[in-house]
Amino acid sequence: MYKVDLNCDLGESFGVYKIGNDKEILDYVTSANIACGFHAGDPSTMRKTVKLALEKGVSIGAHPGLPDMQGFGRRQMSITPEEAYDMVLYQVGALSAFVKAEGGVLQHVKPHGALYNMAAKDENLADAIAKAVYDINDHLVLFGLAGSELIQAGERIGLQTASEVFADRTYQNDGSLTSRREKNALITNDDTALHQVIRMVTEGRVRTVQETDLEIKAETICIHGDGEHALSFAKKIRKGLKEADVQVASIKGE
Repeated sequence: MYKVDLNCDLGESFGVYKIGNDKEILDYVTSANIACGFHAGDPSTMRKTVKLALEKGVSIGAHPGLPDMQGFGRRQMSITPEEAYDMVLYQVGALSAFVKAEGGVLQHVKPHGALYNMAAKDENLADAIAKAVYDINDHLVLFGLAGSELIQAGERIGLQTASEVFADRTYQNDGSLTSRREKNALITNDDTALHQVIRMVTEGRVRTVQETDLEIKAETICIHGDGEHALSFAKKIRKGLKEADVQVASIKGE
């Protein structure tokens, strides 16, 4: 039987602004990446999301991003490796405090948005992020784009890594995600997304926008919690994986 983790970016509300259906989506995923206050989220949202995830038995990860709430952390910034290290240390440390206070254990760290994509290609940034995670707790799992510099950096420093694939994003021939600035960046048809997911998990391949097959390692699947149909999509993916005889469990789960 194939096995895969299903993760979702959560805790992205801020103050009176509500984003996503966190409580409902937690019924269908096995890992939650919780925003740490830089690109989204706030202290109260962090605590509430941690509490919800623990109540539903979902593994918790920190989701540190660039300090750009207005751009939702999706705009690139020119930062040094030292700045990346400090940002990750600061944000993961904050979420870790909430997890500890609620009696839980932090499972993983997954950078967000532009920081994630920058680290996928920049070896120095990737090494800085991996070092920050390692220095906090060398038992944490580092989530990164399958085949990326971030995965390699985690392996070099001695972290357990989880190669991540995306249900609703298209791929380029080099294994990178199609830029959100491009019209074909997102897969909006649920059946197409499900087919892509099943193939990545069971065959280890994905069809790129250039119409070639790319080998890919799928250990955890990302679904986004802020989309218009995020909840129904989460249900469909979970059901589809079950029907394909794929076990869905957190990275450190049974």
